[in-house]
Amino acid sequence: MFTPKIPPPDTAPTPGTSLVPPLTGIVHTPACTCHHTPNAAPAPAPTPAAPVNRTAVQFTPGSLIIAAAGGTAVVLIVGTVLVSMLLATAITAASVALCAVVLRSLLNRPNNR
Repeated sequence: MFTPKIPPPDTAPTPGTSLVPPLTGIVHTPACTCHHTPNAAPAPAPTPAAPVNRTAVQFTPGSLIIAAAGGTAVVLIVGTVLVSMLLATAITAASVALCAVVLRSLLNRPNNR
């Protein structure tokens, strides 16, 4: 399943050949009776449209208050989450240190229990 699939040597392409023939640039034969000429120049690229004049966003006093309240709420929520994560880390570190002190005292004096 994970081994590479290598074709047998008789069907593998030689290093000098390519699998895709090169393009010649001729789409139709000279005897073509299509509606276009065979060697016509390509159509020019379309020009980009002119930028649209956009009006500036106008805030009303009510929407400014709502935006400020929303930003304050986001800051308070993110701050609460970060502080709680820091507090959880500090409590975990303190409990691990306390366990280490208790284990050390038990292992250093096995006869004084």
